[in-house]
Amino acid sequence: MEQALDAWLAAHPDIEAIPGRDLFIVARYLIPMEASLMQGCMEASGIPAVLADAHLMQADLLLAPALGGVRILVPASFVQQAQSVIEAFKRGDFALDDNSDVE
Repeated sequence: MEQALDAWLAAHPDIEAIPGRDLFIVARYLIPMEASLMQGCMEASGIPAVLADAHLMQADLLLAPALGGVRILVPASFVQQAQSVIEAFKRGDFALDDNSDVE
């Protein structure tokens, strides 16, 4: 399974490993609310996602470009699933229409 993940990661160079940890950066956002929204979509899909640097960005948005934005981290075993959620979000699969009951 590790070889399959290595091959998949080679095809997705935008996903970065955290050295010495079993975590990967699957997305970066300059706006903390966008990162929180994506984390919520991942959590709703069963992916244990964590935000890194969100509080720094909220304290001073001018730091966002210097620090690389808010990072979304997931364990190695959820990297491919997280990428699928990101792609689904971009397609609009998580969008609510005007008649959606949100209660």
